[in-house]
Amino acid sequence: MTKSSTAPVLGTRALNRATLARQLLLRRSGRSVLDALRHLAGLQAQNVNPPYYALAARLEGFAPELLAGPMAEREAVRIVTLRSTLHTHTAEDCLGLRPLAQPARDRELAAFRAGLAGVDLDRLACLARALVEAEPRTMAQLRQALGAEWPGADPRALAVAARCTLPLVQVTPRGLWGRSGRVALTTAEHWLGRPAGEPMGPADVVPRYLAAFGPASVKDMQAWAGLTRLRDAFERLRPDLLTFRDPNGVELFDLPDAPRPDPDTPAPPRFLPEYDNLLLSHADRSRVVPPEHRGRNGQGNQALRTFLVDGFLAGLWKADGGTLVIEPFGPLTKAQRDEVAEEGARTLAVLHPGTPYDIRFGGVVRR
Repeated sequence: MTKSSTAPVLGTRALNRATLARQLLLRRSGRSVLDALRHLAGLQAQNVNPPYYALAARLEGFAPELLAGPMAEREAVRIVTLRSTLHTHTAEDCLGLRPLAQPARDRELAAFRAGLAGVDLDRLACLARALVEAEPRTMAQLRQALGAEWPGADPRALAVAARCTLPLVQVTPRGLWGRSGRVALTTAEHWLGRPAGEPMGPADVVPRYLAAFGPASVKDMQAWAGLTRLRDAFERLRPDLLTFRDPNGVELFDLPDAPRPDPDTPAPPRFLPEYDNLLLSHADRSRVVPPEHRGRNGQGNQALRTFLVDGFLAGLWKADGGTLVIEPFGPLTKAQRDEVAEEGARTLAVLHPGTPYDIRFGGVVRR
């Protein structure tokens, strides 16, 4: 009998409550924005507003300027890292985590090889670095400038190659609450005014992942990071980790001192943005997404804003004009409707203070 087969079993509710506690969603935290970003290992940020909504759900006393300020001061940045998607990270994590994601960047670049025939990628990286460090450039500007150097290459492939070979951040005002700005890029080192330093390796990041998303399997972390072959990192750390099994017998790893609340711990409703990492960071998402609701938090490639009831995905929401529309996936009790409405009103009061909103429950959503 293997050790993993004798490890304690954590049921779905136990995994749910543990993950909510790590994600600061079981109780709101008094952490600072930067401390929360560090603990959560970043927030997905394909759109401008989701990190603000994500922090409003997780932090006591949050206000949009508490994230916009550090971004304006270059203490937090937007950069493509985990799962090949934009994330908002602390400056330190931007510099440390971006090299970890390089294999995913290499895979993306490989898809454009045909358009890069005859292009010296080292020379391209040097030229692109000089361009974006002279002044932030859009992808269109990179296509034009690099296309002049390699007129026979695919201009889009040239710009993608620059993005894949260099750690490019989106400069402000892009990403600031209530501000607009085109996507303009420069290198992380130039924007932050410091060298990259020592990159994080998988074994450095495993404890970070477990602290924010555990207990979790190797495949769970691979889904979060967009990487493969992380088993060796877990095995190196095995003596310092606890092991469990999920209801299907999959081995889970965890930090010894991480919270694992009682499965019956109350979980208040929470309103989440589109692309919230809670719903994207495990290979098996059943700890948050009931099987009957799988795939209902998105439409095609577009993720939708969601809310939780009793810790699990329970429906969609949107702010439509002056109305907060709440669309549950199934019937809610009167007490649940009252709690959901109260949480929705709180969310809008934090992010849109002084703006009056009506609250309307839509019909049960069948997707």
